[in-house]
Amino acid sequence: MTDRRYNDDEIAAIFLSAAEGPQTPPVRVPRDEGLTLADLQEIGREVGIPPEAVAQAAQSLAPRGQAASQTFLGLPIGVERSIALNRRLTDEEWEHLVVELRQVFDARGTVRSDGSLRQWTNGNLQALLEPTATGHRLRLRTVKGDARASMSAGLATVGVSAAVAIASAAGGQLGHAVPGIVLLLALGVGMFANGALRLPNWARLRRRQMEAITAGLAITAGSPPPRTPPSPQD
Repeated sequence: MTDRRYNDDEIAAIFLSAAEGPQTPPVRVPRDEGLTLADLQEIGREVGIPPEAVAQAAQSLAPRGQAASQTFLGLPIGVERSIALNRRLTDEEWEHLVVELRQVFDARGTVRSDGSLRQWTNGNLQALLEPTATGHRLRLRTVKGDARASMSAGLATVGVSAAVAIASAAGGQLGHAVPGIVLLLALGVGMFANGALRLPNWARLRRRQMEAITAGLAITAGSPPPRTPPSPQD
């Protein structure tokens, strides 16, 4: 099996996590070449970083996440991604995560805590940090509610136009009703298309944003939690 090669951004994240500080000099490599884990461990030895610390940091780049999609008529109407962490996040790490959520999704959102459950919500967009037996699980999920409403209304309007056409034909008035039927049909198709055409790009964007959040969180959780400074003695 060919060893995985890490690009510039991954290398920087690995050494930052392994060294637990910004003092490690950056390593730049050609994007199409990259370095293997053995290469990174050799570089780590030269700057005083144990090979096992490099391996642990590299492993954290592969989050054990699960992605899911909710569909409506075969179109992605909802996106969800979750990741299980091997330890619990500190209050400070949760605050940093909220800041990242606001930046990535360009939304302020609302923060709420209910016991050990923490959440950040902005309309249909939710980030839930749930306690587990071994640490925390982050669940990101969202639904494109306005698109579903537009598509449903469009289908309903098309149905009405079909019903009017059938009733008009049965009463011998189809010729007089054609302009109205065509208008209803066009309106229904337009409403459906308005919702459906936006979904693929929206779903791709949300997936990329959620993957960015979970990848960064995997790196955070793969390193020890921040040390709390000792309280001053009286």
